[in-house]
Amino acid sequence: MDFTILIPILITLGAFAMVFGLRYLSNKERMAMIERGIAPVEPDKRSRPLITLKFGLILLGVGVGLFFAFFLTTYVLHTSEEQSPAIYFGMIGICGGLGLVISYLFEKSHEEKQNNRLPK
Repeated sequence: MDFTILIPILITLGAFAMVFGLRYLSNKERMAMIERGIAPVEPDKRSRPLITLKFGLILLGVGVGLFFAFFLTTYVLHTSEEQSPAIYFGMIGICGGLGLVISYLFEKSHEEKQNNRLPK
């Protein structure tokens, strides 16, 4: 008997059960806080451009790393992708890390600008 068809069904059901369970427990926690007279804390729904920038630069770095790894293995080393997975992982790590460093530098300069604007 072949049970491979059950794998996607079980994964989908598990994901649904996890999301449902988290929402149920979160609602139960909020209701318990209301019953005790504690005001539940609303999540912050403001836009966070620096977080978006960080994730964007990470994904950009990963994409550039994959491109460089493909270029390196195909045109420089003349090997196939199956023979050099370490190059792919290394380039993803290096370029993703560079994206994080760029994000850190931008956030640091943005924070310095914000601090200079504050009245003393």
